[in-house]
Amino acid sequence: MRCAAGGLTIVRGVDSGMTEHAGVQLAHVEQSPTRQVWRRVVFAAVVLTFTVLIVWLDRDSYRDGDQVGIGLLDAVYYSTVTLSTTGYGDITPVTDGARLVNILVITPLRILFLIVLIGTTLEALTARSREEFRIRRWRSRVRQHVIVCGYGTKGRSAIRALQATGTPLEQIVVVDPEPRAVDEANSVGLHGIVGDAGRTDVLRRAHVERARAVIVAANRDDASVLITLTVRQLNPNVLITTSVREEENANLLRQSGANIVITTSATSGRLLGLSPDSPRVVDTVEDLVTGGHGLDLKQRRVSAGEVGLDPRQLRDIVLSVSRGGRTLRFDDPLIGTLEAEDVLVVVRSHPAGGHVAVV
Repeated sequence: MRCAAGGLTIVRGVDSGMTEHAGVQLAHVEQSPTRQVWRRVVFAAVVLTFTVLIVWLDRDSYRDGDQVGIGLLDAVYYSTVTLSTTGYGDITPVTDGARLVNILVITPLRILFLIVLIGTTLEALTARSREEFRIRRWRSRVRQHVIVCGYGTKGRSAIRALQATGTPLEQIVVVDPEPRAVDEANSVGLHGIVGDAGRTDVLRRAHVERARAVIVAANRDDASVLITLTVRQLNPNVLITTSVREEENANLLRQSGANIVITTSATSGRLLGLSPDSPRVVDTVEDLVTGGHGLDLKQRRVSAGEVGLDPRQLRDIVLSVSRGGRTLRFDDPLIGTLEAEDVLVVVRSHPAGGHVAVV
């Protein structure tokens, strides 16, 4: 489908290849193949050494041809051919005790040794089954999460702000068409979906119908419009925050279903324009929007002890009060005293040394 609106061209088609490869990737840490191989080698050497020790301590219970008793080299030889299941039969246990040890101890060690030898295949199968189990469990449990569409500069900054305000990483899902971007998100503890966020099937993999918010951080305005339209179609009630480069496209995003539209170029331009004459204003704005230290902007409900107070009596600096669907500025005389259902936007000083670790 191709349509033009507000100078934007939106292209929507069916890409079977994208559908096939758009899968869920949970956060994980990749181990080096060399490290995995050396770990198996060391483990196999430990098993072999332990077996040699068992045989050597009971060396008088073994026969090599007509000779009863074996030497250290014979013990190593016997352990090697036994664990590898070669079993030439030239050295054999002759006492009941030695045979019992072979049954109860050496046979399990042989099985363990074989598992180490074929460990690559088994580990691949186990890892795949484990990953499928993790994905199924995640799909059944994911609720009230935040979906971030786009893991570029804006997406990463949004995630840092989410984490600074208390959203755990496991409650954030990244959607990006680039596998490298999703791999990078996985490496810092984020779950991800490889695919175009403008596609219905990709957003359903991210369980957009259960999300509490969607952040659209696409690099192009037409992509932002398409993603917003698709999200709103799948979840009529979710909060959608989207960024747009050109201010003239902001209304188009609101008409598409976005609750909050942030014009990145215009906002940056305003701060740039303020910087020559009011550099401290720019510093303060940066401080306010950077969570975790200095001054933080917070949205919260009025507590029971604050009902009936004047906003100026609060310890926090009140910037606005939302009441009955209206947002009143701090100097609006209609505020009067605070009511039980009021929602406040306040400025709060972050405790010294209380920095929040962010990705």
